[in-house]
Amino acid sequence: MSTATEQTRSGAGDRADRDTHFEVEQFYYEEAALLDDGRYADWLELLADDLDYWMPTRTNRLRRQQALSVAARGEAAFYDETRESLAWRIRRFDSGMAWAEDPPSRTRHLVTNVMVRYADPAEHDGFTEHDLWVRSAFLVYRNRLEREENVFAGSRTDLLRRTGDGRLQVARRTILLDQNILQAKNISTFF
Repeated sequence: MSTATEQTRSGAGDRADRDTHFEVEQFYYEEAALLDDGRYADWLELLADDLDYWMPTRTNRLRRQQALSVAARGEAAFYDETRESLAWRIRRFDSGMAWAEDPPSRTRHLVTNVMVRYADPAEHDGFTEHDLWVRSAFLVYRNRLEREENVFAGSRTDLLRRTGDGRLQVARRTILLDQNILQAKNISTFF
């Protein structure tokens, strides 16, 4: 019987080893700090060139219709972005033309319940066993002006790709909010 210290890297779809898990958690903490500090250009460096960043809407459904509660691709989404479109949004913040973020929001991104598995190329076209499938929970607090406060809770499912120099980058991100109706006046926060 092997002990935790004897565990080695497993195959596609298997849970990641603890060093990889720790690396992913640190990656997410760094990402949260960049977003909270408003260092969006640095945050973009954590995103792959072929990024797919998607936050579908959701509706309340009866138990027997839960499969229909989350919008499918091509249906309504809060975000359906690429790295290029996110870069455009960030340039707009810096232009002074993004009135929804002038003055800028203050945010706090909390990431928890991180589960890391080696990507299964059979399930994720274009990815290898060296890439990672990660699911996490988040809580994002946003404060703007004197009285605007928002709390966003939900989950993210990511595919992280290793670059040639071994760094991690987000290649696919699906964000699912627990809320189906947002009370926020706008949604200019990144998740």
